[in-house]
Amino acid sequence: MASGIVEPRRGVDVGRVVTDLVVENFEDVSRARRGEIPASQIRSISLLAMANSGATYLCLPKSVVQQLELTLQRTRESRTLMGTFAAGLYAAARVQVSARDCVTEVKEIPDGHRPLPGQIPLEMMDFWIDLAAQKLVGNPEYGGEWMAEVM
Repeated sequence: MASGIVEPRRGVDVGRVVTDLVVENFEDVSRARRGEIPASQIRSISLLAMANSGATYLCLPKSVVQQLELTLQRTRESRTLMGTFAAGLYAAARVQVSARDCVTEVKEIPDGHRPLPGQIPLEMMDFWIDLAAQKLVGNPEYGGEWMAEVM
């Protein structure tokens, strides 16, 4: 299990926001909370990802999905600049950026592509992509504080 807070890394790709994230198999997290497995057995990985509001889901390369041993829920058609393809949508993972986290489904992408925390997890963690500063920032509408809107 990952320990401590992962602070977002300042972007290193011009015009793109790159950040550290930790992804855990949420089934393992739940089992550890119930005392069925020790926290040290939670399947977890730290990754360098490109924040992308154009992606919908948390998108992880196939090898990462396999390493986390996430459960396939269904396949969905996915659209990219290269065309459409069927992609696996996997059971929940817990994703953490800085002191914020959320539980979200995972979409599989081909190996060789950088992980993408897409629009849904970024909104769940109330992050905005600041391209000028090349970093993720807390929603400025709430002074950067983590806020969940329910309107």
